[in-house]
Amino acid sequence: MMAFANPAVFMKWSGRLLPWLTAGAALALAGALWLAWRAPADYQQGDSVRIMFVHVPAAWLALFMYTIMTISALGTLVWRHPLADVSQRAAAPVGMVFTLLCLITGSIWGKPMWGAWWVWDARLTSVLVLFLMYCGVLALWRAIEDPLRAARAVAILTIVGFINVPIIKFSVDWWNTLHQPASVLRLDGPAMHPAMLWPLLAMAGAMSLVAICLHMAGMRTEVLRRRIRARRIVLLDRMSRAGAETVGFAS
Repeated sequence: MMAFANPAVFMKWSGRLLPWLTAGAALALAGALWLAWRAPADYQQGDSVRIMFVHVPAAWLALFMYTIMTISALGTLVWRHPLADVSQRAAAPVGMVFTLLCLITGSIWGKPMWGAWWVWDARLTSVLVLFLMYCGVLALWRAIEDPLRAARAVAILTIVGFINVPIIKFSVDWWNTLHQPASVLRLDGPAMHPAMLWPLLAMAGAMSLVAICLHMAGMRTEVLRRRIRARRIVLLDRMSRAGAETVGFAS
């Protein structure tokens, strides 16, 4: 596994794998959207229930990407993994987008069901906190110029913020909320009808592939950005030394 920690090795195999993953994600997403469109309408919610096929996978991926960030943060602080900070930085905007998509689709779904675009429900509020955590992490990276100091500060903030992930997951069990309890990830099995369950799982798988592609592409972009920065520093150092030598020779 340590062989893949080398950025050069990662760039090599990811460059070969990414086009295939992207094509697979596009095909899977098209098939999942077709299944979601063909799924029957709910007897109470009607066609508005189709928002579920985007809202629920987006919520899952919002939590999943933050979990990846937390594991990467541990890799930065504990194991000094060469690609840990790269992985965390690439995962942050992807997770933020999925969290925003979750909030938007949830509001659209909530309007006809609850009669309001937003309520200070425990689940909604904790997901909003997650979105603010993503924004805070990205802002902290930009606020600290030194990459090493920024990586450590962001890693600590990410690990502290992970406490919100189980709060989001179990908020419907701990508090009296408008959200219904879990219908898919249950110990006694899913409570959904297969006609809706399978399109939902297909959509979740397709959106997960999209998230993986975006994360991998983001990591590649970050590695290239850091290479350019390192070469720029070396070039400026050489120019500075050459200028100093010229001044010394002239004097």
